[in-house]
Amino acid sequence: MKVIFIKDLRGQGQKGDIKEVKDGYGMNFLIKKGYAVIANESNLKMLQSNQQKKTLEEETNIKECERIKKVLDSLTLKFKVKTGEQDRVFGSVSIKQIINELKTHNLDIDKKMVNLKEPLTSLGFHNVEIELHKKVKTILKIELIKE
Repeated sequence: MKVIFIKDLRGQGQKGDIKEVKDGYGMNFLIKKGYAVIANESNLKMLQSNQQKKTLEEETNIKECERIKKVLDSLTLKFKVKTGEQDRVFGSVSIKQIINELKTHNLDIDKKMVNLKEPLTSLGFHNVEIELHKKVKTILKIELIKE
């Protein structure tokens, strides 16, 4: 019997997979527990429409990320930091500070998207990678200036 997986099941299949399984296993476990449905014509059409809907949502998400990327490319964030002897910065600029500064520019970016490899602890310009989507990455320019 052919089934369409509607939930991920480790070692068997992932959501959207169509697999051939034994009748008893398919009826008594996969379908009964809600992991799969029978692969008939109506369920195949439903699967196809769900996949089309998913790709459309993905495309709109990528377009929105591209729009945000254009804004970030033209933006340079400036942070005034306290310095001590020989222009050493007290502390560092954190991801939280970067996110808060982006919010003042009406950009809502999750902290998981900001890839800060090392703390920003010196005056001058720094580049921080921001991954808006798997396919959309950009470099944000940040300048640390003396207070």
